[in-house]
Amino acid sequence: MSLRLAADIGGTFTDLVVFDEVSGDIDVAKALTTPRAFADGVMNTIAVGEVSLADVGYVVHGTTIVINAITERKGVRTALVTTAGFRDVLEIGRGNRPDLYNMRFEKPRPFVPRRWRFEVRERIDRDGQVLRPLRPEDLDAVVARCRRDEIQAIAICLLHAYANPAHEDACAAYLQRHLPDVAISASHDITREWREYERSSTTVLNAYVQPIADTYLGQLETALGQGGLRGELHVMQSNGGTTPFSAARHQPIYLIESGPVAGVMGAAMVGQLIEQPNVISMDIGGTTAKCSLIEDGHPKVSTEYKLFKTRLFPGYPIQVPVVDIVEIGAGGGSIAWFDDGGAFKVGPASAGADPGPASYGRGGTEPTVTDAKLLAGVINPDYFLGGRLRLDVEAARRAMQKVADRLQTTVDDAAVAVIRLVDANMINALKLVSVQRGYDPRDFILVASGGGGAMHAAALGQELGVREVVVPNYPGYFSALGMLMTEQRVDLVRTQLNRTSELSIDAVVRTLTALREEVEAQFRHDGVAPSHLLFRYGLDARYHGQDHTVSIALDLNGTTTMTSLEQLFHTAHKKLYTFELAQTPIEVVNYRLTGLYASRRPEIRRLQAKHASGSERKGSRPVNFGDAGVLAVPVYEREALAPGFHCNGPAIVEEPSSTTLIYPGQRMEVDPYGQLRIHMRAQAAGA
Repeated sequence: MSLRLAADIGGTFTDLVVFDEVSGDIDVAKALTTPRAFADGVMNTIAVGEVSLADVGYVVHGTTIVINAITERKGVRTALVTTAGFRDVLEIGRGNRPDLYNMRFEKPRPFVPRRWRFEVRERIDRDGQVLRPLRPEDLDAVVARCRRDEIQAIAICLLHAYANPAHEDACAAYLQRHLPDVAISASHDITREWREYERSSTTVLNAYVQPIADTYLGQLETALGQGGLRGELHVMQSNGGTTPFSAARHQPIYLIESGPVAGVMGAAMVGQLIEQPNVISMDIGGTTAKCSLIEDGHPKVSTEYKLFKTRLFPGYPIQVPVVDIVEIGAGGGSIAWFDDGGAFKVGPASAGADPGPASYGRGGTEPTVTDAKLLAGVINPDYFLGGRLRLDVEAARRAMQKVADRLQTTVDDAAVAVIRLVDANMINALKLVSVQRGYDPRDFILVASGGGGAMHAAALGQELGVREVVVPNYPGYFSALGMLMTEQRVDLVRTQLNRTSELSIDAVVRTLTALREEVEAQFRHDGVAPSHLLFRYGLDARYHGQDHTVSIALDLNGTTTMTSLEQLFHTAHKKLYTFELAQTPIEVVNYRLTGLYASRRPEIRRLQAKHASGSERKGSRPVNFGDAGVLAVPVYEREALAPGFHCNGPAIVEEPSSTTLIYPGQRMEVDPYGQLRIHMRAQAAGA
């Protein structure tokens, strides 16, 4: 069983990457996503790739099942059990409204209505001491109401359970005994951080999707097993690592950004490969565009993620480790439309995989970004998916006529307008993770992936001002490839609030050692010996009087002292906020530990240099560049381009999964690994 397999479900396509551990070869396959039965899409890609599951020893899967269920509010009927007096925490939320002067502002609607939020009499203080014992008889009414209303999942979130989970354990056992068919999620099994609203929101959302994720992963496991698979099954987590199916079925909230995060991890690997540790990742698929910033080779991971947050909407807090990603509804399938006021918009609604863009010929009639790129001449209608799907130009033209009529222009100009608008949306997202967080894009490279990434990257890179744009190998399969680059990972966080003046370094080490033992136990359950693990330690701290914290990494090598720990915090705070308060007491809030188990990963090998054969160029076609006009553009086949090949824009590089567009004035070269490196100015690249 020498094969390692990654399957990534996107909004439009399901991607497959297969790595042979013996030969080092990589194979890829792609099929349309099957929204009504996602597991079918995975099995379809395996069939397209002609993979023998009997030869597969390891599978990692990226899924949108969790985010889709929450986005569409298609989770199960869920109840919440909480401490008496805290029934309305979900309703109260936080007072920090993002849109302060909006008189029509609406707070996020809870996923559990008030009639299914129940209280029990009990109380534990912040140190974990029992102030009021749990009254189990309070749960009898909960059981009766849940039976009557056919509740399918129950979230339990009691006050200060992060410090002492005894009452939550008792509640969970009682409810499971009396409601054996109901899924139970206890907050301490999901997160052990403080902040009641965030912890309640996270636990409720986990319960809301848990039966759906459990059913889906079970169906996929059965289908793969019937196909002959006997290897390990893992799923991609939002923290940039993987976890076994068994863990994911109970804690599906950890999969909230399962697929998109893999592309970020792949982009970090590309940066390390070419010795460019500062990377902006941009993954443009059929439904969404995802971007993230990687500094010094490490993506940022936080437990302060807010689902659906915008500048006008506060979002829903998810208190589990998530790679910092900004995601917008801008992809190949994004629909161009006009709102009630006549404003022209692209996305977030998408044609998806069924029916898909009008040019797919599967019944779609709305104009999309893919249709616009086809009409502009960027996409070859006969070479989409390597020729497996022939695009209908006339269908795209009919759909785009709707936009042309509203803008009172030609269809060709309407297509350019769609491209410009979606590029502007993507630039705004890129600035959210860079400029608006104090980073200068000129210090970064842009790694573009996804089926649409390479088409937009050169324009986005020019506008953003990055050093260069890199289109990696297999861009249309990059998230799946990124999954094979990741490691099995467990993150633990514990809240213990103390001033540093009250702590000794021995006490800090004891707490982190206890976390390490928990991580080792989880890995041991999955068959991984502690000797094979790598650990990263950290703390969240703040100045006394502050609300939120700053994270610092610790190196427990025996030389760390409380004084050096405090200095680490001062330095980190100054870097983030430009000032430090040397005389103000410091409080340690959270202890963090990450455990990693590295398995063999695909190695991106240098390609053998060869002389140009003259077969690289496969023809030319006219492309509409908007203001630059319609230009005759040479077209190259990527597989034929050897390391060292270079050309000036305009140019197009085609491959079955993607199309790379190089603009006039830019220069493209193929690096030793076969990656396309696009320099923003031809003269600068040659200097």
